Amino acid sequence: MEVSELLDLQLSPLGLWAIAALDPQPGETVVDVGCGAGQSVLQLAERVGSAGGVIGVDIAPRLLALASQRAAELGQARFVEADAQSVTLPDASADAVFSRFGVMAFADPVAAFANLRRILKPGGRLAFVCWRALAENELDLMPLQAAGLEAMADATPFSFADAAIVRATLEAAGFEAVTARAHDAPVSSGDADAMATVLLRVGPLGRILRETPALRATAEPRLRAALVARETDGAVALTAATWVVTGQRPPAS
Repeated sequence: MEVSELLDLQLSPLGLWAIAALDPQPGETVVDVGCGAGQSVLQLAERVGSAGGVIGVDIAPRLLALASQRAAELGQARFVEADAQSVTLPDASADAVFSRFGVMAFADPVAAFANLRRILKPGGRLAFVCWRALAENELDLMPLQAAGLEAMADATPFSFADAAIVRATLEAAGFEAVTARAHDAPVSSGDADAMATVLLRVGPLGRILRETPALRATAEPRLRAALVARETDGAVALTAATWVVTGQRPPAS
């Protein structure tokens, strides 16, 4: 199974909580920011139906190519290679904006969210899921600790760990009725081998090993041993700690 499929198994339940908060309706147009390999586009397309539309936006052409293949039979899905700060979708053209872990690395978060607000119709809705603090996220912390690399963790994925920062950022970008609700859930890609495949490629540990490949020789066996010790009934589950964030473009006055 491809890493993207294993990652989808892990992240899908978390994204579905944010989709439920967004509550997309048949016939609506939704922009999916940081859509990656496209699983969330498929999930949103199912909800808006053939009369609606989903626009997947991402900066990674290889992921967009995979997403396009996965959504090839869906006439309501299309994809744009761009970042959120500069994507040039028309003003007031979308009913809703969604993201599954695609908003934490914006170079200028206020400018990026202001651009997304511009794309929304008056009264349009925003919902996304993002990580809380590393210390709360067993999914990311346990692999780092097992590998002995916790001190090298990058703070970028956890830039919205503070709910007050999330609210202030969105309000500065022109959103109102902003909420951030904590959601914790055990997630899994399958057995210890499947989890190791994902954790060695993505997340904080994956980033460290991409940047410093020489560390893998010691990190991988330590991680695999820790995961095997956690395996129960053929699966390893680690707890993810997230915010499900919602907001709204103010209605037209």
